[in-house]
Amino acid sequence: MTQECSITLEEKPNSSDMNGIVLGLLAYNGLHTNGEKPQYLMVSLRDNNKQLLGGLVGATYLGWLQVHAVWMKDELRGNDYGSRLLQVAEEEAIQRGCLNACLETLSFQALPFYQKRGYAIYCQLADFPPGQTKYFLKKSISAQPAEALTDKFA
Repeated sequence: MTQECSITLEEKPNSSDMNGIVLGLLAYNGLHTNGEKPQYLMVSLRDNNKQLLGGLVGATYLGWLQVHAVWMKDELRGNDYGSRLLQVAEEEAIQRGCLNACLETLSFQALPFYQKRGYAIYCQLADFPPGQTKYFLKKSISAQPAEALTDKFA
């Protein structure tokens, strides 16, 4: 007997239900990825009073660093903080065994910033938002050591 179900558009979803969907997907993915789960990371930019001035949020998952968000207060831009945030995240990702990084940015955000740091566009979506472009970028962050390649085929 088939279970009776309903589909509902929830305009104000609660966070626990959204988390349940994400956790369900991660559990399903784990069946196909030897149980691997995202390991989240945050690199913060703070003043002497420990006030948050900016930072980076991301995750390492399936050999990739996925940068989800990079932000800092406007008056701090152009002072190399963004480069340092990315560098710390990339170094941690390498320690976690990642070889690549990926992120998304909008045309009014930081495309040239990421390109200067070695990220290359692999896809773009026009009119996201209307009149702008969404860019998808990736970067190799580590060369795989020769012994790692040998281990894979031993």
